Amino acid sequence: MFTMASPMRSLALGSRALSRLFTRVLPRGDVTLAARRDISFKLDEKTAHSSLDLFKKDTAIIYRMLGIDPSKIPQNPERFREWAIVLGDAQIVSGRHYWEVTVKRSNEFRIGVADADMSRDECIGVSNRSWVFAYCHSKWFVMQDSKKFPITNIGHPSKVGLLLDYEGQRLNLVDSEKNTLIHTLNADFRGPVVPAFALWDGELLTHSGLDVPENL
Repeated sequence: MFTMASPMRSLALGSRALSRLFTRVLPRGDVTLAARRDISFKLDEKTAHSSLDLFKKDTAIIYRMLGIDPSKIPQNPERFREWAIVLGDAQIVSGRHYWEVTVKRSNEFRIGVADADMSRDECIGVSNRSWVFAYCHSKWFVMQDSKKFPITNIGHPSKVGLLLDYEGQRLNLVDSEKNTLIHTLNADFRGPVVPAFALWDGELLTHSGLDVPENL
């Protein structure tokens, strides 16, 4: 059996919002999703770490502390090797897109987007090619490039929304009940990005194929 280590706890809290970060990246190849308002995706088993099981027709994940022996699962370069991460199977290169995540059955996770070709040896939120909102120790944080600071106006929702504005270079955390913005993370999208999820406790359930709320 394989034991998955917990993520590093030593990231320092920032004192102000993350500024836009720039890095050089190469152009990407073909993508699978053009500009649409109703992104629909499944979780891509080929990317899932061995400690994560997919269920509900590949729309949900559950964390297993004693994961599958890595030698028992198909090995491919798309699978995350060190961190409990899975990516969505729809690549985004333009437009505004909205999806929701039921989070009430987990005490530690990260949700957001990442470059489709990010390193499978890095963790989302630590990699500079990912943009995420994290929950740990009953607190919410925004994370990018190993920088992290708290979100204080969110409470304890059972479900949240994510609104991606590709041209606007923003990822928004949304109150899915009130359809209001909780926090905006400035991004630096240079190529295809995909929904991204990390999980170290419990389970997450995704809801895609949703229209962007009219007032957002």
